[in-house]
Amino acid sequence: MTMIPVCSLLLLCLSVFSLTSRATTTGSPKSQAICSGHRVSIPSSSGVWLPLNHRQGPCSPFPSSESETTPSTADVLLHGRARADTIRRLLNATAAFVDGAGDAIITVPTKLGTSLGSYEYVVTVGLGTPAITQTMTIDTGSDISWVQCRPCPVPSPCHLQKDKLFDPSRSATYSAFSCSSGECLGELGRAVFNGCSPGSSLCQYIVDYGDGSNSTGTFGSDKLTLTPVFAIDGFRFGCSHGDQLFNDRTSGLMALGGGSPSLATQAAAAKDAFSYCLPPTASHSGFLTLGVPRVASSRFVVTPMRRIRNIKTYYGVLMEGITVAGRTLDVPPSVFAAGAVVDSGTVITQLPVTAYRALRTAFAEEMERRKYRRVAPTNGFDTCFDLTAGEVELPSVALVFDRGATMELDTSGIVFDGCLAFYSNGDDASVGIIGNLQQRTFEVLYDVGGRAIGFRRGAC
Repeated sequence: MTMIPVCSLLLLCLSVFSLTSRATTTGSPKSQAICSGHRVSIPSSSGVWLPLNHRQGPCSPFPSSESETTPSTADVLLHGRARADTIRRLLNATAAFVDGAGDAIITVPTKLGTSLGSYEYVVTVGLGTPAITQTMTIDTGSDISWVQCRPCPVPSPCHLQKDKLFDPSRSATYSAFSCSSGECLGELGRAVFNGCSPGSSLCQYIVDYGDGSNSTGTFGSDKLTLTPVFAIDGFRFGCSHGDQLFNDRTSGLMALGGGSPSLATQAAAAKDAFSYCLPPTASHSGFLTLGVPRVASSRFVVTPMRRIRNIKTYYGVLMEGITVAGRTLDVPPSVFAAGAVVDSGTVITQLPVTAYRALRTAFAEEMERRKYRRVAPTNGFDTCFDLTAGEVELPSVALVFDRGATMELDTSGIVFDGCLAFYSNGDDASVGIIGNLQQRTFEVLYDVGGRAIGFRRGAC
């Protein structure tokens, strides 16, 4: 592994917000026609720091001429809900959270991944020697990173992508694992192991996603270049020789889950934390970093990281309450007992039904007090208002986590197309999901070594 110390990020002052938030748009996180870059200054030398952009919009690395492949809002939200449903199906059987990694007590079908159609944020890295540019979606809910590789034969060809297909035969540092290697069964596990290739006995993997997509190919390793001065030698990933995916132009997926062999785990020998900041709109850029931020710890609100007992992939937190316009909602703590997963791939936060109903009622009361007119529900949202008349004043909304960590949402995380941007998960027993819309503008810190999750407001 080649590395340098993480340089200090700028010590940025956090904005102090009142009990109401003001939005100069309709309240939706819409984009302008040009990329405005970073809202917050980024140091010129910042160590393991990568730009993070929405895969649609003017900051996307994909040409605007490919806009015909952009999914509709309804499709993105539908995929997001499908992803959340899949996560809950995997976790509901053992939804008790514990401190520490915990031990597996039952077998869970980890071969079933979550929906790919909700992935929205991409980073660009180099793979192989010489390094080939690959633009990959990030996902905190996956453990297997993969890229499309030559050859991609019919009848399961690779989907069309922006970057050149990775050709392992042209990389001086690529190595495929044999079926007898410890990396094969030891890291893939029985659910993802897909047998041995005929003749060569190379380790094969398969990941089936909840929306019917899949990736299948050879498990191997190569040099992963994250920045000009930081690379991981022998990075373990899947070389996909066939997939069934939506056409999103990406090269593959960068896994940031808590299990092996995700990027977060493989980089742990040098780094015991990572963080990202999702921008408020597709017209701005965010970032992904490896390592504990040099920003003062006091600038983060921190809550314990809680893992679901038998699945290391997901990063969990325990909610304690919700506030609207500074008022704590009357929701019993037991409603949140199942915990919640902080997930980069789910779009909209999903709350226990009792908590959601209390939030909906309080938000509607505050909006009606401000004289906003109710409009028809849309896209699965049931609390919508006409926000087309000039500057919009929204009541503040904050999520409160264990040990009092309070995450006061940016306006881009409160409403979507004029509607309260939350869903109900249908009951009070299921695991909740903290979606990426609510995470916007926060630096979300996954302090794996310290078993904590932190939120720093106004970071991008």
